[in-house]
Amino acid sequence: MGSQVSKQVERRKAIHTQKKTLFDLKSSGEDYPGSEYHPSDRKNWMSDLNPEKVHINQIVWPGTHDSATNKIGIPLVTRPFAQCQSLSIYHQLVRGARVLDIRVQEDRRVCHGILVTYSIDVVINDVKKFLKETQSEIIILEIRTEFGHEDPPEFDKYLEDQLGEFLIHQDDHVFGKTIAELLPKRIICVWKPRKSPQPKAGSPLWSAGFLKDNWINTDLPSTKFDGNLKHLSEQPPVTSRKYFYRVENTVTPVADNPVLCVKPVTGRIRGYARLFITQCFAKGYADRIQVFSTDFIDKDFVDACVGLTHARIEGKV
Repeated sequence: MGSQVSKQVERRKAIHTQKKTLFDLKSSGEDYPGSEYHPSDRKNWMSDLNPEKVHINQIVWPGTHDSATNKIGIPLVTRPFAQCQSLSIYHQLVRGARVLDIRVQEDRRVCHGILVTYSIDVVINDVKKFLKETQSEIIILEIRTEFGHEDPPEFDKYLEDQLGEFLIHQDDHVFGKTIAELLPKRIICVWKPRKSPQPKAGSPLWSAGFLKDNWINTDLPSTKFDGNLKHLSEQPPVTSRKYFYRVENTVTPVADNPVLCVKPVTGRIRGYARLFITQCFAKGYADRIQVFSTDFIDKDFVDACVGLTHARIEGKV
């Protein structure tokens, strides 16, 4: 018992120290090319940046982590342990998110670990509603079978049936194209089954290798922040790679920590998205950042990403 208490004391000290490290670094400033830019309409921010001009590989894509968890589990009971977003998929898109991270289980219900929520149909309907209300916004829709679960049967066929008219087919050339050149197609759908066959080249769906990341499982904010920078530094610049690379500005609860609710834990790093972009510039990695995701997405996170996108298009990066 004594050693367990001692261990927890040490963990609390580590968390406190790491929070202070990021706080102190933030005080040195968060200015980067585009940091002052704020889109006039987050719902249509890609359209406002001029689809004829914006190449897919120039975009810094604001994304959400565990996107469809706004109604997961039981309110006030299990929900705080698994909820990573408070907004619906539709309202995340309206706020400016353009990359969605959806986890499913065998019965096509969305899940996070052992907790379940609504059917994938809810996600699809929200995406379609948003697409009908906009004209030039492109979405990366990542759907994967959650760890420990079986693939939903014939799920690729389901996605193609539901989203066919909007799907941008798997093709390396997409990265060098402008938004306007892809329209009226609007969705890059990455399907990541655990055991079923991966989508093939030329398919309406994209395979797992087109959306990569390096997940660092920690609740220590500076450890995650520095690890994200290190992994990003190992990627080629966006202009010379044929895949999307995601950095997740999140920390999540770990089993031996007494704080197991998502919100207070992820709050340790959530406010440091702009600092991360600033550090990318300071270290020479600004040409590598591409998909940037967060828990509980807010307007400032979207603005941070869109501002950098705007700077790239204007040739300031």
